[in-house]
Formats: sequence, structure tokens, C-alpha cells
Amino acid sequence: MLESLTGLGLATSAGLNAYIPLLAIGVLARYTELITLPSNWQWMENGWTLTIVAILLAIEFVADKVPMLDHVNDVIQTFIRPTAGGLAFGAASSSETVTVTDPGSFFTSHQWVPIVVGGAISLGVHGMKAVSRPVINATTVGFGAPIVSTIEDFFSVFLSVIAIVLPIVVLLFMLLLFLGFGWLLRRRKKRKEEKAAAKWAAAQGYRPAP
Repeated sequence: MLESLTGLGLATSAGLNAYIPLLAIGVLARYTELITLPSNWQWMENGWTLTIVAILLAIEFVADKVPMLDHVNDVIQTFIRPTAGGLAFGAASSSETVTVTDPGSFFTSHQWVPIVVGGAISLGVHGMKAVSRPVINATTVGFGAPIVSTIEDFFSVFLSVIAIVLPIVVLLFMLLLFLGFGWLLRRRKKRKEEKAAAKWAAAQGYRPAP
């Protein structure tokens, strides 16, 4: 089921950036032999499709690196990223790649399944990203937004390529992603506890020692 891992990696990538995996699939299918799209997905490697996706990627690249604007962008992307994840999973699971020469009959005979699964995966990853970003902005006074966003973009690019070329490694990247999100949740909980303690101390009339 390597096609499942390929779809998983691309859907996860779409949860971080909707357009990177779509562009990766299209470019690699159009200019290399790393992935061969079936006839019903070949529109993804069309020149006009690639141009539009590249323009949308440029807009996303800038919007996601500006504090406050990144939050608005995440709200908008709540609808776009799951859709992109569904498309990426659907295309990948029915395509021939360097590791998959005979895509699984389960996906090819139930074409709606990978689209739904991919959308759900991307929505989950998008949710983690949307929850963690305010924590990062608050702890770094906004300076962390462009840094973290750039890391996410590189992660998305690398994960998209790895998902097609070496899908088994996707499991490792998923583990790293969840570990990072777990750390951010603990950080968020700690900040809430510190704020609650400070508010309680202020209500009791305590003052910090000089």
C-alpha cells in the first residue's frame, strides 16, 4: 500500500500549504518520469493549471508570514487545504510512481475514498497548524511567524517529494510533525497556567518581589 503512504504524505503537505503538493505533482508529472498521472488527473500537469497554482502559492507564501494576516489566511485556508489534500491524495493513489507501478485496485475502484481521506487528513493537519500559530506569535511577539512559516513551507516541499520518491519515509515525518505539535500544546498549556497564576496573584494583592 505504498500508494497510501504517498497519498498520506501529500495530504499532510497540503495541510501545511495547499498549493505545494499540487504544484509538486503537476511539475513532476509534466517534466519527469517520477510520477505518471492517469488520464482523469492529467489536468494537474497542464501549463495553465501549473501557472494558476504557482500564483496562488506566491500569495499564500506572503500572507502566511505576516502576523495577524496569517490568522486570516488560516481561516480562509480551512476550506482550501482539505480540498487540495483530497485532490493530492486522489491523484497520487491512482498514479504510477517510481515505487508504485500498479496502484491499488481499492482506490481505483472507489475513487471517492482517497479524496475524502485526503481531505480529512489535510483538515487535521491544518487544524494543528491553525492552533499552534497563535502560540508561536504570542511567545515571539510576532517575530516567529515568518520563521515558522518558512520551515513549514520547506517541510511541505520536502514531504511532497519524499512522498512520491520514497513514501516509506513519510511515517518518520508524520512522527516528527506530531511530536512538534505536542510540544506546542504543552507550551500553550504552560502559558495559560502562568497567566492564570499571575491573575490570581494580582487578585490577592500580591506583588512580584523587586
